[in-house]
Amino acid sequence: MDFLPLFHNLNGKRVIVIGGGEIALRKVRLVAEASALITIVAKEYCADLVEIRDSNAKKGIHNLELITAPYQQQYIENYPEAVLVIAATNDPELNREVSKHAQQAHMLSNVVDDPGFSTVIFPSIVDRSPIQIAISSGGDAPVLVRLIRTQLESLFPAGMSKLAALAGSFREKVKAKFSNGADRKAFWEEVFGGPIAEQAYSNNLDEAERLLKDKLDTTEEFKTGEVYLIGGGPGDPDLLTFKAIRLMQQADIVLYDRLVSKPVLNLVRRDATRIYVGKTAGDHPVTQENINQKMVDYALEGNRVVRLKGGDPFIFGRGGEELETLAEQGIPFQVVPGITAASGCASYAGIPLTHRDHAQSVRFIAGHHRSGKLDLNWNELAQPNQTLVFYMGLNGLETICEQLKAHGLDANMPVALVEKGTSDKQRVFTGDLNSLPTIVRNAEAKAPTLIIVGTVVSLHDKLAWFNQNSQSEE
Repeated sequence: MDFLPLFHNLNGKRVIVIGGGEIALRKVRLVAEASALITIVAKEYCADLVEIRDSNAKKGIHNLELITAPYQQQYIENYPEAVLVIAATNDPELNREVSKHAQQAHMLSNVVDDPGFSTVIFPSIVDRSPIQIAISSGGDAPVLVRLIRTQLESLFPAGMSKLAALAGSFREKVKAKFSNGADRKAFWEEVFGGPIAEQAYSNNLDEAERLLKDKLDTTEEFKTGEVYLIGGGPGDPDLLTFKAIRLMQQADIVLYDRLVSKPVLNLVRRDATRIYVGKTAGDHPVTQENINQKMVDYALEGNRVVRLKGGDPFIFGRGGEELETLAEQGIPFQVVPGITAASGCASYAGIPLTHRDHAQSVRFIAGHHRSGKLDLNWNELAQPNQTLVFYMGLNGLETICEQLKAHGLDANMPVALVEKGTSDKQRVFTGDLNSLPTIVRNAEAKAPTLIIVGTVVSLHDKLAWFNQNSQSEE
């Protein structure tokens, strides 16, 4: 993150602007809307700046001072109380000099169209005051930022400002009624997602206020404790369902696994408590029983708990075991499926799991066993016209290949291993039952991985489309 987004209170604070043209005008209008006191230094001014000053003066508002002079450092030194200096001339060297002087005076500086010499930049703003949304690319893609702003403008009705103002007028009353923070949160979520919000959006403010007062008078304490078992998919956050994102944004507490990618975890509500409960083979710092009990305890405290798992929670995710505990304790829960690794990784590797000419069935197999041994029905697995997908099989890759050959599969059967599937670090290794273990070990592949066995793997070279970083047998 190159710039930390912050909202500054400029009400009554001094802002110095160097430059008097159209570039300066855009910045002056913005800081004026934030009720700043503005001093502008320039040799000459565009007509609009003079008009703003004169119009405000007629209204008794003296928030805009024009100093007609070439820039000198003294104009910064003369206002030690200033909190922001904006360099908005058409001379890049002068703008950078202004920024240098501002930083020497320990003031924030903005150089228009030159973020490298700025300590702050102006974002694109969607204004539904008191709701404001700021968008920035750090100066890298301003056109893209404008497109995003246009999309967001259409998503947020103008009446949202009225709804926010109404909520603000009831904030202390709601706080007095509900001492529990989780109850307050649940109350407001119902307000913002129901008829009260619709009335405010339609400008029926009297009716919205009446409904809000009635709701506050009649609502008792909430029983909000609930667990959401959510599949986070194989890594790409774009593969999450709408419901998964919505519930992740409502979470008070998130228990997440090792296989949940950072981009997916970043979509959780920012102020939610995040608790890592990941396990690896032979390393269980948090036992499954402890995870189950944590979900119960947090839910009984009235929290909305997200149990976030990589892939799909019902496919080698022990989701069923966790829900059994919740059901025994009478804890309400919801399940949100995720794209399982077999589907996600195979799709991103360009390997269809079924194909009319290759495989009429697919099997999902755990590539490790609780006892540490791969005690599988190899005779059934070593059958033609099917695809085998081994989860968590990296450590047992040699055993898998040897056992399949020993039970009748051709040693030339195509095999693929997908490492970190659907992420920008995805690698795909292809070979056959003889060669793949050597290819994978030489490349030092790391978990998470997925192994795909079957003639469908031969389609990889033709169908690969994503991050085509593949290694195969020479």
